Amino acid sequence: MYQGQAREEIQNEADFAFDINEIDFVLLTHAHIDHSGRIPKLYKEGYRNKIIATKATCDLCSIMLPDSGHIQEVEIEWKNRKRLREGKTELPPLYTAEDAEKCMELFVPVKYDEIIDIDEAIKVRFNDAGHMLGSAIIEVWITEDGVTRKTVFTGDIGNNDIPLLDSPTMIEDTDYLVMESTYGGRLHLRNDDKASLFLKIVSETLDKGGTVVIPSFAVGRTQEILFELDKLKDTEGQTEEFYRQYNKLMKAPVYVDSPLAISATEIFRENMDLFEEEVKERIQNGNNPLEFPGLKFTRTADESKALNESNESSIIISASGMCEVGRIKHHLKHNLWNPNSTILFVGYQAPGTLGRSIVEGAKKVKVFGEEIAVNARIEYIEGYSGHADQEWLMNFIYSFIKKPKHIFLVHGEPEGQLVLRDKILAETGIPVSIPNLGETYKIDDNIEMVSRVDVKDKYKYVRLEILERLEALREDIEGMEAVIKEEKLTENVQDEEIAKLNNKIKQLEEQISNIMN
Repeated sequence: MYQGQAREEIQNEADFAFDINEIDFVLLTHAHIDHSGRIPKLYKEGYRNKIIATKATCDLCSIMLPDSGHIQEVEIEWKNRKRLREGKTELPPLYTAEDAEKCMELFVPVKYDEIIDIDEAIKVRFNDAGHMLGSAIIEVWITEDGVTRKTVFTGDIGNNDIPLLDSPTMIEDTDYLVMESTYGGRLHLRNDDKASLFLKIVSETLDKGGTVVIPSFAVGRTQEILFELDKLKDTEGQTEEFYRQYNKLMKAPVYVDSPLAISATEIFRENMDLFEEEVKERIQNGNNPLEFPGLKFTRTADESKALNESNESSIIISASGMCEVGRIKHHLKHNLWNPNSTILFVGYQAPGTLGRSIVEGAKKVKVFGEEIAVNARIEYIEGYSGHADQEWLMNFIYSFIKKPKHIFLVHGEPEGQLVLRDKILAETGIPVSIPNLGETYKIDDNIEMVSRVDVKDKYKYVRLEILERLEALREDIEGMEAVIKEEKLTENVQDEEIAKLNNKIKQLEEQISNIMN
């Protein structure tokens, strides 16, 4: 499922680029919505075969997919009210919460490390990917014409130091590798730095009496942050200032404001056998990393609203992680304008999302149609990412005893993919392809793209891009208008400067006129 810009999200409604009746089974690497989010649509359109995933992935999908269905229903209801006012017909949701609940009947849970025979020609094995609870790197063996070829699908490979989870499994051999590349062109901040940086940012905000708002993915990142907060108290050899900051942090209320995160935390508790050994030992010693004094869960909308009506200095962890939907938008509306507060990002922000705009330094953003000044402190701790960075993606390739004959890079932004491709070629000599959506490749000694499914009505997406650009331009003009009113037309500005500005605006008018003609 696409998340972010309108021209991408509309592709969620597009027909699948394949015949649903030709699918014998689905292998799901993990529960994150960008990977699982259109399974209910698949079900809605008639798919009734198996969806194979780890038990934890099945558990998480049982809460995440109905939640996604609810979001689809709410968003289409808002759009339909507008359409009715315009005299247009109503549109159905992409799928409903009920569709999502029904599709769970198709899920088949499996364990890590077991070879599963799909039929006489296909077998698979799910390995721990260390990305989120239940995430998997999938090995697939296919025998055809007496020849067996193996392909490894990484799904999303975890950052090597994610709290709670084990490190990603290193695979010994494969013929072909299909690998994610989210951070193919970047390196993460290391773990030791991120914990101390987190404490510093939070304590400085609390010292000012502000609120720390953490837009966090409800599943995975929220639980990791809770663990990090709890773990800080056991750090040895710290300074007096560290303990002052830590005690300040521990006395502050920490609110997890997401019903989905609450349910997900319960699923984490039910699947603690998947945690890394250190965490298991802490639990056996009676120290549950997901529980500590000051931790509070807000279940109802009224409890959530009360957080913004309080003057109490606190930490609020709320979904969604990219600030697109959910309760986080209310917390942003009440804190973005406040210079005493901090908005602390701890996860990837997709292009076109509100979160990305804030991280990239927007001075004003729109929340619920209202323009809000960004006066709060904005911080981004990249080390909390659930994705491997370039170093660990390369380490994953190096770990193969029998190296892949060919690598396909998927799941990444174009610039990062190109950087990673060039590094792989330079350091390993392994051929690399960056396939486009809808392309089919023939897997043999000579890799080649043999067919392509074109996106239908491609101009629809171009029209959306034009509308987005016009909206951005309109906002820029409004911002320029505000600057002129507040600064440019003061008595201190020289007549010559005003004349230059006037000429530039005239040139802009002429350019717009030329476009329209």
